[in-house]
Amino acid sequence: MKLLIKGGRVIDPVQKIDQQLDIRVVKGKITEIGRNLEAQDDRVVDASGCIVTPGLIDMHVHLREPGFEAKETIASGTRAAAAGGFTAVACMPNTNPVADNRSTVEYIKIRARETGVVKVYPIGSITRGSLGEELTEIADLAEAGAVALSDDGRPVANAGLMRRAMEYARMFNLPVISHCEDLNLRGAGVMNEGWVSACLGLHGIPAAAEEIMVARDLILAELTGARLHIAHVSTAGSVRLIREAKSRGVRVTAEATPHHFTLTDEAVQGYDTATKVNPPLRTAADVEAIIEGLQDGTIDVIATDHAPHTREEKDCEYDYAPFGMVGLETAVPLVVSKLILAGKLDWLQAVAKLSSVPARILGLPGGSLKTGSPADITIIDPQKEKRVDVNCFYSKGRNSPFHGWKLKGWPVVTIVEGTVVMEQGKVIAGGGEL
Repeated sequence: MKLLIKGGRVIDPVQKIDQQLDIRVVKGKITEIGRNLEAQDDRVVDASGCIVTPGLIDMHVHLREPGFEAKETIASGTRAAAAGGFTAVACMPNTNPVADNRSTVEYIKIRARETGVVKVYPIGSITRGSLGEELTEIADLAEAGAVALSDDGRPVANAGLMRRAMEYARMFNLPVISHCEDLNLRGAGVMNEGWVSACLGLHGIPAAAEEIMVARDLILAELTGARLHIAHVSTAGSVRLIREAKSRGVRVTAEATPHHFTLTDEAVQGYDTATKVNPPLRTAADVEAIIEGLQDGTIDVIATDHAPHTREEKDCEYDYAPFGMVGLETAVPLVVSKLILAGKLDWLQAVAKLSSVPARILGLPGGSLKTGSPADITIIDPQKEKRVDVNCFYSKGRNSPFHGWKLKGWPVVTIVEGTVVMEQGKVIAGGGEL
């Protein structure tokens, strides 16, 4: 069946398009884009007043399957992604077993085909078991379909091992996604080290814990020529280091999460464990630096670091709660409300950081609305306003500090290869061919 999206403001950073156009979809592909296209035997979707973008891609999520299905499954996580306007996600390897071998990567891909409603791209582990002791069989992971390598959550402390990982990754043109953190400096810290942590009586994590590892990995990337991607940048110092490395030609990209450009450590007042994330929420000066990094291109990508946990895990003292918050279903309205409508980014910049740039970094199809491209499309209503209600999430996780926030700019249609998987906030189980 055919689909005609009419009257929307089409934003495509790859083609530098920002104008009112129609898009025709036939058999899962974009076949025509232009003005005043005539409906034939198409189903017409009225996108008047809406933004039509390439399908959004979240390159940093935790789907938890296999091994932690009480927190999230591929089925629930991909439905959360569809509800949030994402047509593809890349999932981190900290599962059980860890995605450090061909069979686990292939299992994730099979489960995604069987139960998922958006595209799922596995990220392979840098080291066996993410223990930081022995490299994985990187060639096997690449052949199995891993789109990147990471030990997210368990940073590789051994610089020699990280160097070898980068050298091997370069052979297969895989980016290395680094969770930059010195665990010795972090110690027992549970939030940003500073005035607020002192007032609350909580152990702090200094900015230096992140910045030291950012500096190390930038030096290693320069040494090896590997493609390095810095995950969830949270400090002004990290932004400065990445900016300087880019000016020297180091092959580095970086991402920021909505919570790191929206919240400060003041949000921890009240000891809400939904605010406990790693890296932690930082200061207002850090938030300002991250926004500046997004504006000038130092930070290339907006990714959620979606990290669901069970209610029981988070319903405890702040010190004992696990790190992480969910983000797939709130990312788009946070970007629209706090960056675009606030005049920090324009639509072309924001859409690029959510679609074409992650596609380029990971070597994925999509990220553009060119004719012949897969019909992965997101439609956003920039004027739609509603309150965040975690009880309505498709994700199993409810650990969001944005509950009750009134936000503007919600996704209203998500299309994956010509199949509608979400319409007006409702995910269509198993998809629904238009």
